[in-house]
Amino acid sequence: MGRGLLLGNPAGEIHLEMNMSKKINISVIGDGAWGTTLAILLAENGHHVDLWGAFPEYTQAVGRSRINTKFLPGIRIPENVRLTSDLKSAINNNKLIVLAVPSQYLTATLKEIKSCDYTKKPFISVIKGIDTKTFLTMTQLIKKELGNVNVAVLSGPTIAIEVAKKIPTTAVVASKDKKLAHLAQALFSSPTFRVYTNTDVLGVELCGSVKNVIALACGICDGLGFGTNTKAALLTRGLVEMARLGKIMRADPKTFTGLTGMGDLATTCFSPNSRNRFVGSELGKGRSIDDILKTMDSVAEGVVTAKAVHNLARKLKIDMPITTAVYNIIYVHKDPQKAVTALMGRTLKSE
Repeated sequence: MGRGLLLGNPAGEIHLEMNMSKKINISVIGDGAWGTTLAILLAENGHHVDLWGAFPEYTQAVGRSRINTKFLPGIRIPENVRLTSDLKSAINNNKLIVLAVPSQYLTATLKEIKSCDYTKKPFISVIKGIDTKTFLTMTQLIKKELGNVNVAVLSGPTIAIEVAKKIPTTAVVASKDKKLAHLAQALFSSPTFRVYTNTDVLGVELCGSVKNVIALACGICDGLGFGTNTKAALLTRGLVEMARLGKIMRADPKTFTGLTGMGDLATTCFSPNSRNRFVGSELGKGRSIDDILKTMDSVAEGVVTAKAVHNLARKLKIDMPITTAVYNIIYVHKDPQKAVTALMGRTLKSE
């Protein structure tokens, strides 16, 4: 692959001076577990990376210790990752931007990015969520705020600590621009991180968002002391809900049985490192959502996404009973056991 990649952009075409093996400067916006993991992965692939964090004092401490103790303990950050809280320099001085902030903070971050030199740079979103006000996916929200920038999404069954420990992992990068997808594939792929390409951006983002809600449901059942039968039922019927939403929104049905659909769903529902499964488990044990969240440094995206997906399903008149049950437990404070009883007692029908 000796040729450079030409990436289309409404502000003009940009040429990344690389031959798929040449190293470039990349900015990762968001120093949580996943952002830090991807910064390390890119740095180990030989790229120079700016890792941006919103809190200067903590960012400086991580820069000195080279370990993100709050979000990725025990994993050393290479020297070719520069820790910074200067968003303008992180955007202006790099050729490609990876967005890794929690979904509920994306709009505010994008408004800050608008004052930077971003228009000719491709973006890769690794954020899983749906905006609660507009029902936009994260790439749609990026385009709404920044204009028609070139965007791809990286998603899949990717528990951050496992990737950081070099446990073999697969992921998918999706973009309508196949050149950008192949560029991202080349940048992120490593001997332990295999990346596939896809063009179904909407389907990949819907899968990555809704599976977090189903993971909350699985966690709730763990907390209630239920077994494998229950979790298998939730995964299977949860996948039906995901695909039902995808069909109405005209996503590719095949996406929901792939890595970003069934693969990511299984990982998030079963992994002991899943934040969403953990929050669900604590809810099942009787703790309040406020009590759970105030003890967590990391964000469980499914909590906010449950509200977005519940309201979106109502707007589109789609039956999503598991999502509704999770919403009622979190936001209406319905007793988890009663929510399960209501699910089991619905009108009988064919599969």
